[in-house]
This record gives sequence, C-alpha cells and structure tokens, in this order.
Amino acid sequence: MSQSVGTSTAGLSVRFWGVRGSLSCSGPEYVRYGGNTSCLEVHAGPHVLVFDAGTGIRQLGRQLAASGPVEADLFFTHTHIDHVVGLPFFAPLYLPGSNIRIWAGHLKPERGLKEALSGLMAEPFFPVPLEIFSAQPVYHDFIAGEVLEPHPGLKVQTCPLNHPNGATGYRVDWNGKSICYVTDCEHDPKQLDPVILALIEGADVVVYDATYTDEEFTRFKGWGHSTWQEAVRLADAARVKTLVLFHHDPSHDDAFMDRVAADAEKARPGTLVAKEGLVLTP
Repeated sequence: MSQSVGTSTAGLSVRFWGVRGSLSCSGPEYVRYGGNTSCLEVHAGPHVLVFDAGTGIRQLGRQLAASGPVEADLFFTHTHIDHVVGLPFFAPLYLPGSNIRIWAGHLKPERGLKEALSGLMAEPFFPVPLEIFSAQPVYHDFIAGEVLEPHPGLKVQTCPLNHPNGATGYRVDWNGKSICYVTDCEHDPKQLDPVILALIEGADVVVYDATYTDEEFTRFKGWGHSTWQEAVRLADAARVKTLVLFHHDPSHDDAFMDRVAADAEKARPGTLVAKEGLVLTP
C-alpha cells in the first residue's frame, strides 16, 4: 500500500476530494482533514470512477475538465443533500463530448435517479434545470445487491446499507486489487453486519462511515451512521488490509480527528483517517 497527497497514480487508486459528512464546514480548525462533503475519485487503469457528488466534486471536476471532454462513471451511495449538492458544479457535465454515466441503487422501484436529481435542480431551490448539462449524461438505476460491469474486466459489487431512505455500498475490483466504499450506514451494536462483511471480505482498502465514536453513538441511534470502533471490528473480522475512516462529523475538528487517529492506530495499526488530497494505491 502506498499513499501520497495530491497526485493520483496508475493502476487502481483512490483520491479523497471530500471527507466530511452531513454539512461542509470551513475555518482554521478544519484545515488538515478538510471540510468538503463526500467525493472520491477512483482510477482503475484507464477508467475514471467518481463516488458521490458532495462539495468536493467541484475541484475534481475542474481538474478533469482541464484536459477536455471527460469519460467517467459517477456512482451515488444515496441522494441526501450532502452527497449530491456538488453535482450542478461538476464541470465535465458542461463539456459537449463528455461521456458521463450516473448510477444509483437505492431509488427503484418508487422513483428513478433522473427524477430525483431533477428535484435538486428545480426552482425555487436552483435556477437552472438538469437539462442544462451539455454532456447529456446517461442515468442508470439498479437495485443494491447487483453486480455491475461498467467496463470489461471492471467489476463493481454493490450492497444495501442501513440508512434512512436507503443507501448503497460499493466494492471495485480491478486487476486483482479492490477498494470498498461503505458510508452512511448504521450498525447493529449486537452483531456485525453480514452483508457488509461479505462485501469487504479480504479487500485491500475499505473506506467506512466513522461519523461517531461508540460513546457518541447511543445519542444518535436512527440517524444512519456508524463509528470508528465498528469500522475496526468489521475490518478485523473481514481481514481487510487497510481501513480508512470517513464521513467526519462537522462537529469534529482537526484536534478531535487527531485523537480519533491516535486511538484507531492503537486499536488497529495502519488505520488511516481520510484527508482531502490523500491518494491510496493498493
């Protein structure tokens, strides 16, 4: 496992553009870990995969669009506002010739992804509609649990997560390496989630919802989030190589996250706390 800041690498890699949950935040107390909401960039050989469109996707989009039209797949865990609010500011969507496919697994059969996103970009909440996207993205609805193959040889496994209104966990397998993205999921304190365990079994990298500590968790039951201690328990049980704690609560500033990082390192050496700009290559 190699890690760096600011430069993505060949093969399978993941870069963190937004690591915060619920609400973006700014200020000197959020400089080291970052205040943008959820957005990950995964490279699988020549393929670009984006996970979630929180505020972090704006900077990612600017970088991608600097080289001209973009080909990419954008996967949503779910469509709560902190995970979609950056979509209207994703520059590749305004580049004619870009080929953008957008995926979600939590909406069928009640509604579709395009319908849900149309509500985001509609008056009185937003001044221009979804149709402003010159790239004319293609929308794909699936049911969490399906295995997707957006490109030959690129497998994306999915699973349903315990979150209000539903959410989807992802596992990307490419050329013998794997990265899992499991966020916005509430755990059962009585048992490890067998669905998540099956998804992350033996994975090289697992990014997991560590919004709370176990001590905080009792005050937030029903909110749809988990803890860093549960992340450690899952990673140990599933023989995960590298665990990354993610979806930091906006009330947790740099000093708080430093304490989490130190405690997590003691509990499971090698555990990382996600920071904006961090790049991991299994």
